[in-house]
Amino acid sequence: SEDSPSYTTKGWSFLVSWKDGTSSYVPLREMKASFPFQTAEYVAAYSLTKEPAFLWWVPHFVKKRDRVIGKLSKKNNKYWHRTHNYGIELPKTVAEALDIDRRTGTTLWRDSIEKEMRNNAPAFKFNDDDFVPIGYKHITYHMIFEIKMVGLVRKPRYVAGGHLTHLPVDSVYSSVITRESVRILFTIAALNDLDVIGADVQNAYINAPTKEKVYTTAGPEFGSNQGRPVLIVRALYGLKSSGARWRDHFAAILRENGFKSSLADPDVLMRKAKKPCGFLYWEYLLAYVDDILILSHAPHAVIDSL
Repeated sequence: SEDSPSYTTKGWSFLVSWKDGTSSYVPLREMKASFPFQTAEYVAAYSLTKEPAFLWWVPHFVKKRDRVIGKLSKKNNKYWHRTHNYGIELPKTVAEALDIDRRTGTTLWRDSIEKEMRNNAPAFKFNDDDFVPIGYKHITYHMIFEIKMVGLVRKPRYVAGGHLTHLPVDSVYSSVITRESVRILFTIAALNDLDVIGADVQNAYINAPTKEKVYTTAGPEFGSNQGRPVLIVRALYGLKSSGARWRDHFAAILRENGFKSSLADPDVLMRKAKKPCGFLYWEYLLAYVDDILILSHAPHAVIDSL
């Protein structure tokens, strides 16, 4: 009962589809230990919370998730209360940004917004007849405005309202490299006299297609297309599955280039290499979302090949 729940996970298993195309049943105790929030969200979505195996822990995890999300809401988020950064006025909407340009006699915000929209152009698709396919959900979006410290560059970011979409059927989990792996690989680089360079993938997410069926209404930043329905066809920042879709897309590219995941850490990619002197070794690529580190005797060549 709800007053005296049974603290057990016995009697339940989940059918899990793995990335290699296989599937198997995993006991609830293992799912709870490895993916507690994802399991809790799945249970809540299918109205299984009242079952004894879930009643004693799922509501707690759901409330914890809601508290975390609540702290990021407009009411509590410092971003919405901050008016200036580095002494420069921060807008909260495109209209405010353009008004700042008008008052200051500059085009800094307008130019930065146009650049952001050019970079994100592959993520949008306008149909000639403004047709929206059946099954597509309408979502909102907003621009987040920041000032970069170096050069006081204006930086707007287009963010989709992924909170308005249902939880995708496919997994949205996206792992990142651990600190322990970074420390170990720095040691390996030193022992093998390898060079280490870092890189950032610009607008990484939109390189990957999205499986979510969503569209929005174009705002003033779309210019002459304002007011038209526009399909979101790429893993736009803000969608629930964008992190996972980018990781899958990037991993596929690395596999095509001969890299494979380490058994110890799937975000450590490795492939056999040979120095000009004939020394055989493994070169590594470490991925943390859109930030990468490459350990190789010729790391620039690795980047050029990607």
